[in-house]
Amino acid sequence: MFFPISHAYVNPIYLVVVGFLIGVLGGFFGVGGSFIAGPALRLVGIDWNFAVGTDLAHIVGKSVVAAKRHRALGNVDLRLGLIMAIGTIAGAEMGAQLIQALKRAGNVNFVVSVVSIVIYLSISAFMLWESWKTLARAKSRKAGSKSGSLRAKSDESAFQHVTTAIQRWRIPPMVSLPASGVTISLWIILLVAIVGGLCSGFLGGGAGYIRMPSMVYVLGIPTHLAVGTDLFEVIISASYGTFSHAIKGNVDILIALVMHTGAAIGAQLGAISTQYFAGPKIRLAFVPLPLIGAAIVIYTMFSGHKL
Repeated sequence: MFFPISHAYVNPIYLVVVGFLIGVLGGFFGVGGSFIAGPALRLVGIDWNFAVGTDLAHIVGKSVVAAKRHRALGNVDLRLGLIMAIGTIAGAEMGAQLIQALKRAGNVNFVVSVVSIVIYLSISAFMLWESWKTLARAKSRKAGSKSGSLRAKSDESAFQHVTTAIQRWRIPPMVSLPASGVTISLWIILLVAIVGGLCSGFLGGGAGYIRMPSMVYVLGIPTHLAVGTDLFEVIISASYGTFSHAIKGNVDILIALVMHTGAAIGAQLGAISTQYFAGPKIRLAFVPLPLIGAAIVIYTMFSGHKL
């Protein structure tokens, strides 16, 4: 099928399948899946500017479906999402400016590749350590219970002592988040959002691989709420990114709509599936995703392809 906006011939079934897979990832983990969507679109001959802009448009549609489902399940903190959207947009602009500076210096591809590999590997290593330690601790405690009735908290964390210490920083103004059961400084929320936005603007995509873990480990948001809230926040920040790319002519809305037909189904399946897994298991299952991103970047660095 020919898509006149991007001047590319692409099998629509391929786009639906890619959209479905990314929808499942988004609904379950709260990530945009850009590290898969971008290369998948590029693989079938779509130029990178269209791959990035179209993926953002597709992320918006998928996130609306997944966030609506998570909202129905009680997994969205609207107040937190709105605050984070402000910080994310600001951070994305900062990331975009860094990209422009590196372009002028002539080393953007190398620097972005190295930074992305370090970030992806660091996130995976940390979440693997934390979730594995949390599950091992819960298993040990259950085995040590004489009655066998002692059950682990569904969303405990081996990093909880650090999270609790951060929550004690009383830097006004303080923000109460009843939906998440957390009261924390506005500045800490904005810092997390800006860092996520910075990664989004610098490395591309929605940067859910940064925000979701940060909401859990830094802000102390329950994993299920972090997933749903991140999806809600992505609707706002990705819409901004889509508009920015659209006015530059980088969005093939027809491809985005075809991908969305698969993503709409996948996002709901992913969102519903979170109800059957405890927080530590969701975080453990998340570990391979940044590794996939790192593998793709490493491959492109050594294969000579320009991403």
